[in-house]
Amino acid sequence: MANVLWLQGGACSGNTMSFLNAEEPTVVELVTDFGVNILWHPSIGLEIGHQVSDLLESIVAGKTQLDILVYEGSIVQGPNGTGTMNYFAERPMMDWIKDLSKVSGYVVAIGDCATWGGIPAVPPNPSESTGMQFLKKEKGGFLGADYVSKGGLPVINIPGCPAHPDWITQILVAISTGRIGDVLLDEFHRPKTFFTDFVQTGCPNAISFAQKVDGQFGKRGGCLFYEVGCRGPMTRASCNRILWNRQSSKTRANHPCLGCTEPGFPHNDLVKGSVFKTMKYLGFLPKSVPAGNTKAGYYARAGFEKAMGTLDKVIVGTRPQFESSK
Repeated sequence: MANVLWLQGGACSGNTMSFLNAEEPTVVELVTDFGVNILWHPSIGLEIGHQVSDLLESIVAGKTQLDILVYEGSIVQGPNGTGTMNYFAERPMMDWIKDLSKVSGYVVAIGDCATWGGIPAVPPNPSESTGMQFLKKEKGGFLGADYVSKGGLPVINIPGCPAHPDWITQILVAISTGRIGDVLLDEFHRPKTFFTDFVQTGCPNAISFAQKVDGQFGKRGGCLFYEVGCRGPMTRASCNRILWNRQSSKTRANHPCLGCTEPGFPHNDLVKGSVFKTMKYLGFLPKSVPAGNTKAGYYARAGFEKAMGTLDKVIVGTRPQFESSK
């Protein structure tokens, strides 16, 4: 039996909605098959008012065991570091997180706001929001770079806007069954089992990417990286391997990947015109290039491949065309 407490800070509840739609395993299966005991959740918990604050105080005092602290949303530290912009159970939420993180077996941050600060942390960041252990790519966040839970791990980050539901439930299963030690974390504390492949892996437009064929938003054919801001080639996530609703993904529906599992999200700090548009130098050189490439190297190779593709079209267009036999 693993006791789980789920709290929300600066959040839209999108990750809760995602979590409740999990399929492998479902939320019900978490409880019935894997011994997860949800002490309280803001959307499905039965306790209200002082019942909740009494539970939190019992956990902090060590009377109620807390195996997994799940946190959704940014840590709101404003104004002026007081945290009073986000009050919960008669205290700033950040004060509860500070105390609860000291007694929890493991801490799991769900979604971009909890992992990197997300949209609330975009400058000028009036709420002084940050992630649990990161602010964008900078390690530290609210709990500090050196934080480790009682289980010996840093904050386990499951990013996404929202995070895929099965990423969430499978990590909770790994902890509750004592197998979290088999899960490797990357430099941003993401489980490698979900965040090693790129979104481009499994994308039906991958051939168009290789052939430098431009695509358009919502239309079949062509790659959305060149004009519509798709970040699939530099975003680590299993969206095209573990499909959403077991059916599809953004890129399979010809919607550009927004790179929401990377610590830079939202990219370009939501500068006007940057969300569904590839940002470029000199009007034709993409500012962001696929992971593992230098900009100079990618520009040179992409230019050569583009030229060869154009030449091939010209050659094919000049060849005599013959009707097939009937």
